[in-house]
Amino acid sequence: MTTRMRLGALGEDAAASLLTKAGYKILKRNHRCRLGEVDLIAEQGALLVFVEVRTRGTAAFGAPAATVTVAKQRKVIIAARDFLARWRGPERGVRFDVISVVDAPGAPVLTHIPAAFEAD
Repeated sequence: MTTRMRLGALGEDAAASLLTKAGYKILKRNHRCRLGEVDLIAEQGALLVFVEVRTRGTAAFGAPAATVTVAKQRKVIIAARDFLARWRGPERGVRFDVISVVDAPGAPVLTHIPAAFEAD
């Protein structure tokens, strides 16, 4: 595993912990399909929340959330649609969130952006 992959995994772990502490239930991690991936899928009440986690070692070059481009949003939406096509639970509303993680001495700094983007 590369250093970048380790940093990403640590960011996803921190994001999952943040969501769990806020009352979300993590349903799935790293749902992949041929054309995209979604990092975390969580349940919050009657919503399914698809979460893109962006992690950086420093904020010197800007917030990690700024790297969630329109192209990346499309890939997350495609993966979310794939997940929903396989979903066997009750019908739910959906939301797309972004969690920014910046590695910092002591503990990572997380910023949760609910409804960061919408499916078209």
